[in-house]
Amino acid sequence: MHVSPIIVDAFWDAEAGVFVATSNDVPGLITEATTTAELQAKLEVLIPELLELNSEHVDQFHDVPLVIRSEQTSTVRVPA
Repeated sequence: MHVSPIIVDAFWDAEAGVFVATSNDVPGLITEATTTAELQAKLEVLIPELLELNSEHVDQFHDVPLVIRSEQTSTVRVPA
């Protein structure tokens, strides 16, 4: 059985000093964390909870791939 992954988009908010994560696949998901490891740990708890809250009937659980797409922008000084 092929299961589509849950896609989470994360970006670095330099002003707040955290990664901010949202997902079109999980209604209501928005969270933040200071490291990617912390973010992944939070997502592993929040995603099942939110999906259960958004479902009318949940009678079983199964493993679904989680893809965290992260972007962090900075600058680097290079020779002119």
